[in-house]
Amino acid sequence: MAIRNIRTDGDDILRKVSKPVKQMTDRVEELIDDMFETMYESNGVGLAAPQVGVLKRIVVIDVMDDNPMCLINPEIIEADGEQTGEEGCLSLPGLVGEVTRPDHVIVKALDRDMNEITVEGEGLLARCLCHEIDHLDGVLYKDLVLDGLHPVQRPEDMEEE
Repeated sequence: MAIRNIRTDGDDILRKVSKPVKQMTDRVEELIDDMFETMYESNGVGLAAPQVGVLKRIVVIDVMDDNPMCLINPEIIEADGEQTGEEGCLSLPGLVGEVTRPDHVIVKALDRDMNEITVEGEGLLARCLCHEIDHLDGVLYKDLVLDGLHPVQRPEDMEEE
């Protein structure tokens, strides 16, 4: 496994549509392992293959620390409700913005064994699923931000009350 470089805003690959994965290969397995390692090393909760320079429809997500998931060729088949909240991205380091997303989604995908699965997510998981699947279509969250991006406010930057 290896940590891969995360592509940042301005890199053309982030605006391209990814191609479906047709079969599991050693290279795809290695990519998935590297994506998980890169995501964890970067303190992220999700990562899409284009973010590491590969135009394949693969995302890895871990918002619950005990349920990491790899989704191959994911597709949102149902979305409802609405949530607005702060969102960031490993490809736009140090920035966040308010984005409105569905509060509940159902995603159809393939797992690492290329078996069809369905993932249902609410709240943060729904937000993450939408965000990462957007990456596969060349959409960045900054395209959806309501009132502009602003720097991440870290606890050490905040004044005590």
